[in-house]
Amino acid sequence: MQHRSMAGQSLRERWNISRLALKYPWLTLGFWVALSVAGIFAFGSLKYALFPDITFPVLVVNGSHSSLSAEDTEANLTRPLEQRLKNLAGVDKVRSQSYPGQSVVSLALAVGTDLEAAKREVQTALAQAALPADATVTVAPVNLNETAVASYAIQSDTSDLDTLAKVARARIVPALEKVPGVLKVTLLGERGLADNPTAVRFGGKDALAVQVIKRARANTLEVVRSVDQEVERLRQALTGIELRLAATQADYIREASQATVEALALAVALSVMVIFPFLGSWRATLISALAIPISLLGTFIVMALLGFNLETITLLALALVIGIIIDDAIVDVENIARHLDEGESPYQAAVLATDEIGLTVTAATMTIVAVFLPVGLMGGVLGQFFRPFGITVSAAVITSLLVARTLSPLLASRWLKARPHRPAKIEASWQTGLVCRYRRILTWALEHRPAVIALALASFVAGLALIPLIPKGFIPHLDRGEFNVQFAASLGTPVEDSLAVAKQLEDILRGFPDVAAIFTTVGERGASHRGLLYVKLREERTLKTFDLQDQLRDRLPPLEGVDVSVEDIPFVDNGAQKPLEVALLGQDLEQLQSAAAALKERLAKQPGFADLAVGGAGQYEGLTVEISHLDGERAVYLSSNLSRGLTIGEATDRVKAAAKTVLPAGVRLSFGGDTENVSNVFGGFAATLVLSVVCILGVLLWLFRSWTDPLVVLLSLPLSVVGAMLAQFVTRSDFGMISVIGIIFLLGLVNKNAIILVDYINQLRAGGLATREAILKAGPIRLRPILMTTAAAILGMLPIALGLGAGAELRAPMAIAIIGGLLTSTLLSLIVVPVAYSLFAPLKESKHTL
Repeated sequence: MQHRSMAGQSLRERWNISRLALKYPWLTLGFWVALSVAGIFAFGSLKYALFPDITFPVLVVNGSHSSLSAEDTEANLTRPLEQRLKNLAGVDKVRSQSYPGQSVVSLALAVGTDLEAAKREVQTALAQAALPADATVTVAPVNLNETAVASYAIQSDTSDLDTLAKVARARIVPALEKVPGVLKVTLLGERGLADNPTAVRFGGKDALAVQVIKRARANTLEVVRSVDQEVERLRQALTGIELRLAATQADYIREASQATVEALALAVALSVMVIFPFLGSWRATLISALAIPISLLGTFIVMALLGFNLETITLLALALVIGIIIDDAIVDVENIARHLDEGESPYQAAVLATDEIGLTVTAATMTIVAVFLPVGLMGGVLGQFFRPFGITVSAAVITSLLVARTLSPLLASRWLKARPHRPAKIEASWQTGLVCRYRRILTWALEHRPAVIALALASFVAGLALIPLIPKGFIPHLDRGEFNVQFAASLGTPVEDSLAVAKQLEDILRGFPDVAAIFTTVGERGASHRGLLYVKLREERTLKTFDLQDQLRDRLPPLEGVDVSVEDIPFVDNGAQKPLEVALLGQDLEQLQSAAAALKERLAKQPGFADLAVGGAGQYEGLTVEISHLDGERAVYLSSNLSRGLTIGEATDRVKAAAKTVLPAGVRLSFGGDTENVSNVFGGFAATLVLSVVCILGVLLWLFRSWTDPLVVLLSLPLSVVGAMLAQFVTRSDFGMISVIGIIFLLGLVNKNAIILVDYINQLRAGGLATREAILKAGPIRLRPILMTTAAAILGMLPIALGLGAGAELRAPMAIAIIGGLLTSTLLSLIVVPVAYSLFAPLKESKHTL
C-alpha cells in the first residue's frame, strides 16, 4: 500500500504544471497577457447572427413535355425521373409535383453535400434516363441559406408605378447589387409584366419593393448595415422618391444577441459574487474571478479561427460555461486557502494544494471535453446546430483549466497571505454549522445504505416517469414582434383579384392597435394566386406575438376559395412552411384526397390546430392539375400551424389518434415538419449520449485505474435527470432541441463534483484511513468547493432561466433544465456517491489483495 501511495504522489507531481508556472512566473504572466490581447482582437472580428450557418442543400429538376394531363406527366416524366434519381448518393428525400406538361422533382440532399458536384452527378444520371423524345429537363441548385434579409418599399407622391419601376431598374437595383454580400436584388410590384406580374403594398398604399437576397455565407447584420448605408445615399440622390425599410431580419438578430450578451454579463457578476461568502477574501475571490474573462478571450480566438459567429447557440454556450470556467479556479484557490488556514506559507500552500487537487481537476475538466467532443462531431442538421456549441464549450473549459493550473496558483502564491490556524473564528462561521449538519446526514446515510440507494433509484424512476408528461417541441415559440400572414386563392386567380383579398386582410390587421406596419406582396415567383403580408408589431405592445396571432385567427372571416395561414417567421428556411406537416401516402388519388379531407375535418374540431390546409393534389375546372409524390409514392399533404399552447408532440399524438378512425386501408401517414425534426433531435441525442458516456468512462478509467470508482462517479449522471425533468415539468418548458443541449451539458457538470469527492476519499485511504473515516473526512472538506462551484453555475444560469429580453423563450429551457439537474444531482450525489463508494469498497479491496 505504501508503494502505491508513493507512485500516486509522483504521478500527481508529474502532472502538476502548476509547479512550472510557479517556477517561471514572468513567462506565465507573459503568456496570458499575450493570449488576452489576441483574444480582444479575435472578439472584434466575430460577427453577430441569429443561428449558426445552416444549409439545406436542394436540387430542383424541372421537366416538361407535351403531356395534356397531370396523369400523363406523372407516368411518362415524373416516375422515370424519380427512379433514376432516388438512389443517388447523398439524396435524403425526393418530392415531386406533376402538372399538365410539367414535372418538378426536388431532391433534399444530405447536409454538407457540395451542390455543384451533386448537380453534375444528377445531370449525368439524367443523360441515361429513359425519357420521352420531346422532353426537356433542367437542373437548378437551391441554397435555402440564400435568404431575403431586407426589403425596401419604393413610393412617391409625384410619380406613378411605371415611372418608379424605370428608376428602380436603372438606379436602385444596380446600386444595391454592388453591395458586398448581396447575391441579387429582386424588384417586386410591376403589374404590367406579361410573364410574371406582381403587386406590392406598404402602409396601406400601392408601392414597388426591392428585395435584397444575401449570399449563403454572408453575415446578415453586415449585409443589412451596408445596404442601409447605400439606401441612405440613394435617398439623398433620388428626390421625390421614398425608400422605406419594409421588412428585415436584422432587428431581431440584433435584439436577441444584445439580450444574450446582457445575460452573459449578469451571469459573470453573479458567479463572482457567490465566491466571496465562501472564501471570505476579496483577493481569493478576484483570483478566481480572473478565470472568466481570460477563458472567454481564449475561447474567442478558437471561435475566430473556426469561423464561428456570435449567435444564439455560441452565446448560450458562453453564458452557460461561466459557471464551469470559474469552477477549476475556485477548486484550486479554495484548496490553497485551506492550506493557508492550516498555517502553511503561500508558496508551500500553492505547491501542496495543486499537487493534491491538480490531477483531479484536470480529469474532471476533461470529462466535460469528453461530453462535448461527440457533440462537436455530430453530423446532419443537428450537427450544424451543435458543432459550434460543443467546440465553444470545449475551448472554454480547456482554457479555464490552463488558467486554473497556471495563473491562479501563481497569483495565489503572491497575493494571498499566510494565516495562522484560527479555530475560534472558524467555529463561529456560518459554514461550520452547514458542515456539521452535512456530517450528521452523511453518518446517517452510511448507517442506512439500502434506504439511500432506494431513494436514489426512486428519484431516477420519478424523473423518467415525468418525461411523457413534459411538452415536446422542436424550437420554442418566440415573441418576435413580427409574423407572416400567407394566403392562397384558387389556381388561376389573377394578381388583381389576389390583391383584393390582401386588402381585406390588411383591413382586419389594422384593427389591432399593436400592429405598426404591414408589407404586402402578391404574385411572387409567378404564383398569381398567392400573397404574403409581413406584419410588424409595435415595440410597446399589449399582446404577445402568439396571442395576437390567435386573436387574428378568431377574427378572420371565411373567404370562399381562399386558404389563410397565420405563421411564425421561420428560424431557418428549410422549405417547410408550417410546424405540422403530414403526408398521406397511397396509390388511389381520390381516396387520398377524401381521407385528407376527413382528417382535416376531425382535427378542425380540436383546439390548437390552426390554419389547417390540404395540398399536393389539386383540381381546376374538373381536371386534375397537380399530383404530388413523396419518395415515389402518391401523396396528399395536410399541414397546420399550432396555437393555444399546443405543442408539436401533443399535436402529433392527436393526429395519430384521429387517423386511426378515419384512414381507410391502403393509406398511411408520414410525418414531416417539426415532428420529423423532434424525432431527429431525440435520435441524435440518444446516440450522442451513449458516445459521451463512453468517453467519460475512458477518462475516469485513466484517472482512477480501476472500474469501481468510475461506476460510482457515473451514478451521479442519472441523479441529474430527476431535477432536469422536474424543472421542465413545473415551468412547462418545451423539451426539445434546446433542452437536449442542457441535458448533455449536465453530464459533464455533475461529474466534476463526484470526481472531486471520490478522488479525495481515495487519497485519504491511501494515507491510511479506513473507508468510513475517509468518507466522513473527505465529504465535509470537499463540501465547500462543491457548493461553491454548484452555486456559481446555478447563479450564472439564472439570468438565462429568468427569460428576459428578445429570444428569451429560446434560451430559458436549457438553463431551466441545467439548474434543476444541478440542484438534485448535487444534493443527491453528496449523499449517494459516498454511500455507493462504501458499497463498492470491498470489491476494490479484494481486487487489491489479488
